[in-house]
Amino acid sequence: MSRKYKFHDPEGLYFISFATVGWIDVLTRPDYKDIIVDSLRYCQEKKGLLLYEWTVMTNHVHLLASAKDGFSLSDILRDLKKFTSGNIHSAIKEHPAESRREWMLALLKEAGEANPHNASFQLWQESNQPLLVSTPAEVDRVGTYIRMNPVNEGIVDSPEAYCYSSAYEPGKLRLEEL
Repeated sequence: MSRKYKFHDPEGLYFISFATVGWIDVLTRPDYKDIIVDSLRYCQEKKGLLLYEWTVMTNHVHLLASAKDGFSLSDILRDLKKFTSGNIHSAIKEHPAESRREWMLALLKEAGEANPHNASFQLWQESNQPLLVSTPAEVDRVGTYIRMNPVNEGIVDSPEAYCYSSAYEPGKLRLEEL
């Protein structure tokens, strides 16, 4: 299988995962997760992102998503990752209580220097690993996986208790109906 994952069907529904470089647990603070949630909301409002399920974990994000007609899911994800990368990097530098600042910034700098596509740092792994979801059974399986991820990681006892997920009520982001 090629390491260059692509969105082959522009109208397709995709399960998308993207992770921090080295699977570093960067996203442990609500401030950092909020950057991702706010960016997802912006992409919904301005860039044509249709979001069906989502969760933000400590070192990765899962989405079940598609793009409105006239928009490209690949472009949306590229912009989302670029924006969140810069803003989370700045938040790490500026967070007054960030005890892991020097360690994380050094790892992000090392990853950036190793990648010729980056100037100074890298937060996200390059791949989005999009998987086309085409049957109702796949949609159910992927939706359950995304909602249960925080439970399976021992963060919460029930999916509804994790506020950085589509399972959370009242919900932080608008979800599309399937």
